[in-house]
Amino acid sequence: MKTFEETELCFPQLLNSSCRKTMRPYTFSILIYITLSSISLLTVTLNLLVIISISHFKKLHTPTNLLLLSLAVSDCLVGLLILFQIIIIDGCWFLGEFMCSMYFLLDYIITSASLGTMVLISIDRYVAICYPLHYSTKVTPKRTKACVYLCWICSSVFHCLVLKENLVQPGRYNSCYGECVVVVGHAFGVADLLLSFIGPVIVIVVLYLNIFVVAMTQARALRSHIAALTHEGSVSTNVKKSEMKAVRTISVVIIVFLICLCPYFGVTLSGQDAMLSASSVAFVMCLFYLNSCLNPLIYALFYPWFRKSVKQIVTLKILKSGSCDTNIMYTE
Repeated sequence: MKTFEETELCFPQLLNSSCRKTMRPYTFSILIYITLSSISLLTVTLNLLVIISISHFKKLHTPTNLLLLSLAVSDCLVGLLILFQIIIIDGCWFLGEFMCSMYFLLDYIITSASLGTMVLISIDRYVAICYPLHYSTKVTPKRTKACVYLCWICSSVFHCLVLKENLVQPGRYNSCYGECVVVVGHAFGVADLLLSFIGPVIVIVVLYLNIFVVAMTQARALRSHIAALTHEGSVSTNVKKSEMKAVRTISVVIIVFLICLCPYFGVTLSGQDAMLSASSVAFVMCLFYLNSCLNPLIYALFYPWFRKSVKQIVTLKILKSGSCDTNIMYTE
């Protein structure tokens, strides 16, 4: 018969060496498990639809959509990371010290790569709106792919260096068995903050301020000459409207992303030694997870091609021969 004190321990057999569980009412714990499991399933499913859509249909292989594909991959991985958050919801880590370090490494890489992708999306929209005549020559699918690969590689290499000590000696900073903690040195912590958050956010804000200034100038010019537009001018206007719609959509994605990500880095800044406990950042991590679930819903709201491609996937029409050549961008 276990005593009450033993039931509070992650590893009762280790007695004083074991961490204590976070005790919650049973019904509340079940509610948390169900909520996180639902978010995980929804996040993975929705982002897989985005990944399949852009990967399958050739008409969607545009530079902007390739960047959205990179974002969807990171969001899908976030959905899988939620499973680890479910495991440690009671404050106990049972997967070993090395897996703890790998969990944080993946978290760091995915977060950094997501922000890097947001920067690339901002640059893409900046060139499209501010230098439309040079867009097709400067921003190509090949260059976009190279930038995406470089973003993920740099993020992986840099955060392997940031967490090097934790990867070489997993669990060295744990105070008890069942704890999952990593510690980042001050220099690396500052570098990570500048390169993975402050720098990208500044670039995104500056680019979008320029985009909106140029967009508003173009809108006023179009309104002032609307009466004199020819047929060719109407086509140009439709192109401008399409570009502005893309800007609005991406703007919503980026604003929601920053709102969900800022608390995460706020918790990072609050630690004097940049120490993060897996159980102590549950709320901000869930907020970050929620953002990954929201992005595909934003696409469904603003992009007709995404709704059409989902219909093709659900009805299994993508299994037909030649379905990849379907003009999914065509609107009836």
